[in-house]
Amino acid sequence: MEALSSSEENGDGQLTADTILELLANRRRRYLLYALRGRDEPIELSKLAEEVAGWEHDVHPDEVAKNEYKSVYVSSVQCHVPKLADSGIVDHDEDNHTVVLSESFSQLEPYLQVVVKDEPENSRLSEALDLEQGEGILRQLRQRLA
Repeated sequence: MEALSSSEENGDGQLTADTILELLANRRRRYLLYALRGRDEPIELSKLAEEVAGWEHDVHPDEVAKNEYKSVYVSSVQCHVPKLADSGIVDHDEDNHTVVLSESFSQLEPYLQVVVKDEPENSRLSEALDLEQGEGILRQLRQRLA
């Protein structure tokens, strides 16, 4: 990992330490990033919210209660996705209600891989991340950091 700047604006397109810490401080925002990893095509925010709500409540997305889904969707649209877009981490198409990771995500990903160790074990989220990584990113990180 590269050394981080602690200034708010460094002017070179690089994320600052403050920005990285702010983006990763919120669990729902981390879940949105986990759900977007590995996707090359934009995904509808409604589908993204279903997946995140399922992870938050440790159920299949089809089993998420309407009010739980709505909470994730509204906070994603009003807060989390705009914050990620303003930081240049995602590209958000407001007209089509879709989002996709931008090239700038590569600056944030190493830090996301560090904080993933604090996510719940034996959950639908850990299963999804293990499947995504083949060998299991959560398992590998927990072993390295133990």
